[in-house]
Amino acid sequence: MKVVTMGVHVLDVLVRPVEEIPEGQGATLVDDIRMTAAGTAGGTALTLAKLGASVRTAGAIGTDPTGDLLVQLLNRAGIDTELLVRRSDTSTSASVLPIRPNGDRPSLHLLGANITYGLDDVPWDAIAKATHLHLGGPELIGVDVAARILSYAKEHGVVTSVDLLAPGVLGSFDQIEEALPYVDHLLPNDDQLLGFTGEDDLMAGAQKLLAAGVGVVAVTRGGDGALLVTAQGTETVPAFAVDVVDTTGCGDAFSAGFLRGISLGRTPREAAVLGCAAAALVAQGLGSDHGDFDLAEADEFSMIQKTTPEPPLTPGR
Repeated sequence: MKVVTMGVHVLDVLVRPVEEIPEGQGATLVDDIRMTAAGTAGGTALTLAKLGASVRTAGAIGTDPTGDLLVQLLNRAGIDTELLVRRSDTSTSASVLPIRPNGDRPSLHLLGANITYGLDDVPWDAIAKATHLHLGGPELIGVDVAARILSYAKEHGVVTSVDLLAPGVLGSFDQIEEALPYVDHLLPNDDQLLGFTGEDDLMAGAQKLLAAGVGVVAVTRGGDGALLVTAQGTETVPAFAVDVVDTTGCGDAFSAGFLRGISLGRTPREAAVLGCAAAALVAQGLGSDHGDFDLAEADEFSMIQKTTPEPPLTPGR
């Protein structure tokens, strides 16, 4: 698997546990503060590399110290960062994440250089030489740009996948519609699926995406696992039962596991099981890069770890 992960790169600063922000000039002690690479491109790249893929990552970051650290963290994980473009007039995207005791993660986010990435920055030759292109956050660069990139990949026989960044409340179908005919695998969460399609339940939203040209829709549902929808039918995949420390990067880890499984010739369900395993392994620690595991260990985890009870697929979810 030779994959280009393209799109959103973020430096996350994670603080845990945070029950409330002190008032005024108050202070409180915490157990851990970490900085990690993250984002729908950067975070997915981290787990893909753990699972044995050869990963090159592309996007826009700043020339600031934040960008220097982000590159260092990606390189340390074995990811080729030569395709990143660096802006001297824009900051690197970053987030401060106060992690609640239950693993929830409100965010203070700086968009930064991510929104400046355009067609002049695209490494066309690298895409043509890849086996897979994963585009994270196409709504930030514009659907016309995303469609050009994805259509080029398809023309060169590259398997394409897309994950979304914006919460569903900010999504609309016209932000993604033009790119959908060139997407083999769309990997939103349940909130994004409903928000971007404008539908009231997951099945209706997934069917709308299939009708627009998507090959496979794999929807993450947090602790409820994943929903797979293809032209051949629908099936659910349960999540694994773990003690959740932090949900940061779990969606990106699922994307990485799913895509790695697809690259190995596994069925969409088998790929989703690997995706759920990768997400569960990441969720047990702080940050998108948590977990010292490889493909064999993730597969073993999926065979021996208990799953959570699967809730019924009700309208709206």
